[in-house]
Amino acid sequence: MQKFLSIPITATGETSQLVAVDGIVLIEQASTTTVTIVYGNAAAQDVVTLTIGAAMAANDVSVRDRIQDSVIEALQTSWTNPKYTVSLTGLTVAAGGAVTITGIAIA
Repeated sequence: MQKFLSIPITATGETSQLVAVDGIVLIEQASTTTVTIVYGNAAAQDVVTLTIGAAMAANDVSVRDRIQDSVIEALQTSWTNPKYTVSLTGLTVAAGGAVTITGIAIA
């Protein structure tokens, strides 16, 4: 059974977006404002980019860690639970506010 992360998003008209867990080869804090999820293999890769609403502190990879931990949690659930909701509670940006995801794009 395919597993999905339900990622909260603050984009206009949206509350969450499903992102596939199957096929992930890398999750990376690409910058202070983005986390990337890479799917596929060397011949063909898709990259999902999560845009963080405000910059994280330099070398703060807590959003990446939360996504990685959520993937592990999702895979440990029963096959009858294909969706795992990611919680950003407790994560803070460099300016001290709560972390929000403002966009999710695939390329």
